[in-house]
Amino acid sequence: MNQPAILLVNLGSPTEPTRESIAAYLREFLSDRRVVDIPALLWQPILRGIILRTRPPKLVPKYLSVWRADAAPLKSITAQQARALEAALSDLPAASQKPRVYWAMRYQLPSMRDVLMQIANDGHSHVQVLPMYPQFSHTTTSTVTDELARVLKQEKLALEVTTLAPYFDHPAYIAALKASVEAHWARVGRPDFAAGERVLLSFHGLPIRNIERGDPYQAQCEQTYALLTQALGLSQSEVLLAYQSRFGAQKWLQPSTQATLEMLAQQGCARVDVLCPGFAADCLETLEEVAIELKEVFGHKGGGAYHYIECLNDAPEHVALLAQLCVEKP
Repeated sequence: MNQPAILLVNLGSPTEPTRESIAAYLREFLSDRRVVDIPALLWQPILRGIILRTRPPKLVPKYLSVWRADAAPLKSITAQQARALEAALSDLPAASQKPRVYWAMRYQLPSMRDVLMQIANDGHSHVQVLPMYPQFSHTTTSTVTDELARVLKQEKLALEVTTLAPYFDHPAYIAALKASVEAHWARVGRPDFAAGERVLLSFHGLPIRNIERGDPYQAQCEQTYALLTQALGLSQSEVLLAYQSRFGAQKWLQPSTQATLEMLAQQGCARVDVLCPGFAADCLETLEEVAIELKEVFGHKGGGAYHYIECLNDAPEHVALLAQLCVEKP
């Protein structure tokens, strides 16, 4: 079959907002050596003896606070993105054949193995894989290519695979982020930057030693930040950059999102608008950590209005970007 196939891959979520399902997700995710590179003999006893016993019960109410009727937000939104992308590609003038767009999670269900098997069984000979991470990191993007190679070899799938490149500086990505911010301002008004109100771009954190070993993630986050700040016509004193979701005792990228919000609050900041450009779809880390938990921190420390600007999700500008990436290829 010459009909093109496209596979969107995002990180993953528990199947249900339960202790058992969350533990299964964390076990798979945190056992990936790309994610935690501590030797297994040292790490697995910590993971299984401490983290998987203590962390899941704490996460149950967090997941429940953002869970959708059909699934976890990340899975629900990724499914919406796939449907919207398939429709957008089918409408392109140059589309000689309607593409099939599939989606999978790197960890848990639907698994990459199951979906790749489905793609092969549906008769496709070639698949474009789009890791849904604008900025490249070995802890995210490379785990997708690792799993691709493993599944193709193990299942002996005769699939030609093209993995699309990260798009942290793609003009259409920056334009989509800009449109998202400006649509938010059209609804609630523009911040008063002269009075100290600010925009904060919060990216997922990463241990510093990953950067020291050559991971380009920080540089790509900074490039996205610079390009979006410029596109908005603002200065780097009006738009701030920070990193969230620290885990473990290692030194992580600084400044942290929480510390930055505490600093702004203590300075009397009357409003902050927070955007998470490193996430292609809203998930626990954006909807609960940033939109709820950090909002409470900002208010508790004396901050004023707090606005969370949702991820690009299935916004038309985002879907158009994804379609453009598929058409352009690497």
